[in-house]
Amino acid sequence: MTNHHYMKKKLPFILLILAAVIGLAATTHDYFLLPENFFMHKGDKLNLHLLGGEQFVKSEEVGYQSKKTASFMLYQGSKKIDLLHVAKDSAVPLIDYTMVNTGQGLIDMTRGTEYIDASRDSYSDYLTQSGLDKLGEKVKNGSQFRIKEKYTRYMKTLFAVDDHDGGIYDKDLKDVYEIILKDNPYKKKYGDDMSALIKFMGKGESGATVNLYIKSISGNVYAQTLVADKKGEVTFTMSREGIYMLRSVRIEPTKDKDADFQSWWASFTFPFSSSDEVPNTYKEFGFGNVH
Repeated sequence: MTNHHYMKKKLPFILLILAAVIGLAATTHDYFLLPENFFMHKGDKLNLHLLGGEQFVKSEEVGYQSKKTASFMLYQGSKKIDLLHVAKDSAVPLIDYTMVNTGQGLIDMTRGTEYIDASRDSYSDYLTQSGLDKLGEKVKNGSQFRIKEKYTRYMKTLFAVDDHDGGIYDKDLKDVYEIILKDNPYKKKYGDDMSALIKFMGKGESGATVNLYIKSISGNVYAQTLVADKKGEVTFTMSREGIYMLRSVRIEPTKDKDADFQSWWASFTFPFSSSDEVPNTYKEFGFGNVH
């Protein structure tokens, strides 16, 4: 058999493997919400982006997908606006919504359950990279050739219109996996401590691993790994101005017939600056077309 014929026979198999690797890579990176501006004025438009990437570096922008979006809400004061009725399919950014209320705003998006199919080895590596060494080893030594995972994503972002008042930052939205800020980031100064709570099915998630990423105005990303205490809380220092992202993933074997594993992904983005005058836009922080 010539090399040419051999490659023709091998090519579909190679493409199949490649598709599985790309699929797993897309699953294993974060999705996060980012407004173009975190500090707005009444009458301004909220342009909200959904981005995918690792370690808070954008690798893709995701247009609005109604079929994959389970809920999409805006909370401001006592107002609750269902953005499912505002967003249009494939829109980039997701929405450009005019701000009519002042104070803090919180957006919460939940994606519907999705599935990924991966080889035993690649899924084992993914578990190990997620800090689940024992589980990764168990999968690697197992006899199952393909592993199926179902996953759900929960994303939040916090912004302000004209003033920073309001208790929206710590609103418990009863998501299955949720990050809740315990302190108001707008009232923090350099060197202050800040706390957040991680909840799974309504209870504090003791021992949860939480990654903190800070994207500075220079575009550099500073990373820190935090571990939740017995109450499910983590504490970190407001060490530099920029956009902060907290993210956490919970992965466990499932007894459900439609998958071998289940994962829940949570992310929360919010700004920290000592003055509203610092650059606070999406592009200035390196999330624009040039990065």
